[in-house]
This record gives sequence, C-alpha cells and structure tokens, in this order.
Amino acid sequence: MANRRSRHAAMTVIVGGDDYLNQLNVHDAERAACAERPDAEVIELDASDCDSYGFDEAVSPTLLSDVSIVVLRNLQQASEGLGSALERFCTDASGNPGDSSVVICQHEGGNKGKRLLNSLKGKGADLKMVPDLKKFDAKINFVYSLFEQRKRRIEPLAAQQLVNVLGDRTGELAAMCAQLCFDFDEDPISQATADGYLISDPQVTGFAVADKAVAGDVTGAIIGLRAAIEQGIAPLALIGALALKLRTLAKASAIRHGAISQAEAKASPWQLRAAARELSGWSSEGLGRCIQSLALADEQCKSNGGDPLYALERAVGAIAAKGANSNGNGMMSRNQGRY
Repeated sequence: MANRRSRHAAMTVIVGGDDYLNQLNVHDAERAACAERPDAEVIELDASDCDSYGFDEAVSPTLLSDVSIVVLRNLQQASEGLGSALERFCTDASGNPGDSSVVICQHEGGNKGKRLLNSLKGKGADLKMVPDLKKFDAKINFVYSLFEQRKRRIEPLAAQQLVNVLGDRTGELAAMCAQLCFDFDEDPISQATADGYLISDPQVTGFAVADKAVAGDVTGAIIGLRAAIEQGIAPLALIGALALKLRTLAKASAIRHGAISQAEAKASPWQLRAAARELSGWSSEGLGRCIQSLALADEQCKSNGGDPLYALERAVGAIAAKGANSNGNGMMSRNQGRY
C-alpha cells in the first residue's frame, strides 16, 4: 500500500461547546479526511449502540477500500469495550497515520466519558475543544469572526442587533452573516442593512417599539406596535422585547445603587452602559409600575378575557411616561392612528 502523507491525526475528537459549532467542526474534519482519502468509504456510527466488534469492522480494510473514514457520534455514551477498541486503534495508528483509517469522534462535552478523552489524547488523538457561545460577548466575537473570514466588516450596532435576534440560534446567525456578505457590497455592513433583513422578525420589531417607548416617543411606539400586530406579530413576542428592556433598566439601576455587581447582573457591558444612559428620569417606583403594567398585558394575552392590545398599549404608554402614573397618560387614544 502506498504511503499517504497526512496532515491530520488518525483520530480527531470534537468536544463540547456550542452544538452548531460542534457539528460544523465534525463536518469540516470529515471533509478534510475525504479530501486526503478520496477513495475511502465513509461510515457513520453511534457510540450509544456500537460495540467494539462493530468499530473494529468499520476501520478494517474491505473489498471496496483499504481504509475508511469513520464518524462516531455521541462518544460520551461509549461502552468500556468500545473505549478499549478506540484506544487500541489510536495506539496502532500512531506510528503511521497516513496508512490508517480515519476516525472522527463527536463528544457533547461534560464529565461523562472524560477518562476516555484523556486516554485517547495520551495515545495520540487530536482533541478539539469547541467554544460555547453562552455569553453575549462570545456571540458578538463569533459574528465578527464570520465577517473576518470573508474579509468583510460589520458595524458594532449591526452585530449587536444580529445577536439580539439570532443569538440563541447559532446556525441561523451564521447563515444570516453569510447572506449579508453575499447580497451587499457595503463594507462595513450597516445596522440599517441588517435591520432590513431582520425586520420580519418579531424581536426586531419589539426592540424598536421598546426603544421608542423608553425614549418617550409614545406616538411612534404605539404606531409601531399597532403596525406589528396588523402584520401578524404575536403580542407575546412584543411583550418579551419590552420586558427585556425593562429588566435591563432595572439591572442598570441596581448596579448604580450598589445593590448588585455588574457580574451579578448577567448582562453584556454594552447593554448595561446603554441602559445606564437611559435611566435619567426613572424612579424605582416608576419602573415597578411599568413592570406591573406589562405583567397585566401578559396576563391579558394569555387569558380569554379583556383586551390584550389595549393592555399592551397602556403598558407602552406607562413606559413612555417613565411610570409617572399607572394609567399611562400621554398614550394615544384607542382609535387614534389606527390603520
């Protein structure tokens, strides 16, 4: 058998982190292995129902191919027998990885199977630790990295808006960044451009309404609110955005008064700084009244009684008035400005 030059270890283990990034790393490792061994057979296995015999058969030569590319999912579920087979493979392949089959393992992270991970690493496996994207700053940096990979830039406010809307859906976030780069030549991508793609998302509309309300623009906030409802956006989605805005204001106020630390607030520094700039004119009592008004709107939306839209408009009016009164004075009349 001709010796192959390989730039990769015979076994690669993708460990933990964000689920989308974990799967993406597995896919990239598989694609690289296929490029180096175009004639190899690709075999998918799951450690939760694979034993040592099944693994040994998968990595052994066949009539169709001398080597194979084995993708083993859920390594954390590997039995003791399968773990021993993986260790033997690493030991045997370490001397000449260019002529061996390739094994790509996916591990969801955590402590389960950690002993096996350490053993495989000691025997020559390449462990790739995938970062998680739980913190807001990590998600922002992820967005920047996606644009940098394409030699493009994005404005900070645009990146923040993308994360606000899609930060919990990494795959969609990555796809949106790619689409923006493909569709627009401007560099950097502006917030207006990003908003144009995201405007159909209820969270974007909700954030826009919340920003207008906190800025005291009750007319603009309620016109935006009514337009969103008529476009089919659920009131609960708008309530969620308004509630997030109030919670961030409350956290910024608590930090200012020394009630909690910035770390205890569990919010990104830029969000807290923006909220701190908006605290002028607010009191604890006013903020409490607004939260109560929004809670009433939430109750109206989830029950069969009352008028949820009217309750939501009253909450927006209260927010625009900084909770100066519980009735939301200054709010547009129920029929004013309707389409």
